[in-house]
Amino acid sequence: MGDDASPLPFDAIWRQVVGPIAVLDLQARHVDVNPAMCRMLGYDRDELIKRDPVDVIHPDDEPVGRQNVDRLLAGEFDSFPVEVRLLHSDGSVLWVLVQTSLIRDDEGAPALVVCQFHDITRYRELLLLWRQTVSNAPIGMALLDLDGRWTEVNEKLCELVGYDREELVGSPCTGLVDDAEDQSQHRSALTALREGRETSATLEVRFRHRDGDQFWLLTRLSVVPGADDQPVYLVGQYESLGGGARLSEERLDRLTRMALHDPLTGLANRALLIDRLEHELAELGERGGVLAVLMIDLDRFKPVNDRYGHPVGDQLLIAVAQELISAVRGTDTVARFGGDEFVVVARVPDFAEADALRDRVVQRLVSDAVVCGRSLSMCASVGLSTTQNPKTPGHFLIGRADQDMYRVKHRHRG
Repeated sequence: MGDDASPLPFDAIWRQVVGPIAVLDLQARHVDVNPAMCRMLGYDRDELIKRDPVDVIHPDDEPVGRQNVDRLLAGEFDSFPVEVRLLHSDGSVLWVLVQTSLIRDDEGAPALVVCQFHDITRYRELLLLWRQTVSNAPIGMALLDLDGRWTEVNEKLCELVGYDREELVGSPCTGLVDDAEDQSQHRSALTALREGRETSATLEVRFRHRDGDQFWLLTRLSVVPGADDQPVYLVGQYESLGGGARLSEERLDRLTRMALHDPLTGLANRALLIDRLEHELAELGERGGVLAVLMIDLDRFKPVNDRYGHPVGDQLLIAVAQELISAVRGTDTVARFGGDEFVVVARVPDFAEADALRDRVVQRLVSDAVVCGRSLSMCASVGLSTTQNPKTPGHFLIGRADQDMYRVKHRHRG
């Protein structure tokens, strides 16, 4: 549109805007409705204007009526949102979020009330489905905030611990953990989830029932990310281990592996990586040599996810994990550090062999991989840090390798 073009007349905007809008007078009666409002409710304009707004609101819901207009006029707020059910002309019901605002004239006096409607029927259906699923689950389930406080619990969890919903909601999940060591483990897991270092945690925890008995719960906590992929809240699943007994040896071994390995790739996770790194540093003092830490970050991984979807991206990560395992010795540690980052820890004879290890890893990752029937190009930036000093902090080695990796990535971009 040129600088001298006239803006569209308001009538054109009113007719074409896709959001339903209703204009009310100060007695909460219809003054006008736009075509989108008519389409949403299945009425023509003249018929809908003649109807009282209360007539199209479900009788069990609070109407956007006179009492709310009075609150606007009294200056209690400038606008307010409310969720209500509206009645379609065919008798069906839809959920809407109504945002109501007061419009003033040029002198600042109240003149009209504008209601903007957003159809949230699908959202409410999904919410109801979620609640029914949680309510009817055969195991304890809960929603938790990032501080570990229960914000919603199902009946099964209440049954497991002997407390009512009202007593549990708002309380910390660690409040019923009956052992100091278990509490510390639980808090560490919550911190790792809240900070985004882990996406899930599986714990075997001793709880105290309301009647005083101690019992074991298998606890699984999972992160639910927000739009920015940062943790927003947690989902907890709680399963009784029965009779106060601990897990069988086989099951305990399986859960231990789950707690120390990345569930997607099977590689060591961050916790096991740190443990292996500290062990290798201790061995360095006794056996000598050079400890090498490689930080590997996939290049152009996000476009793969965006174009082909996360299932293809997951398969690419698995392919990368296999290439890394093939590039190192069986005694070396390969870990998934998070997202598309991997770490290799290896004790080698000298610095030249550390450089050779990085070269082998780079060569293995500069190739094509067939993933879900598609040929995808792999490429990675690999940083390296080394030490001969067994007193070097493990986190320092990882940080230095990370810095070197970003220098390599910068060169790639250049």
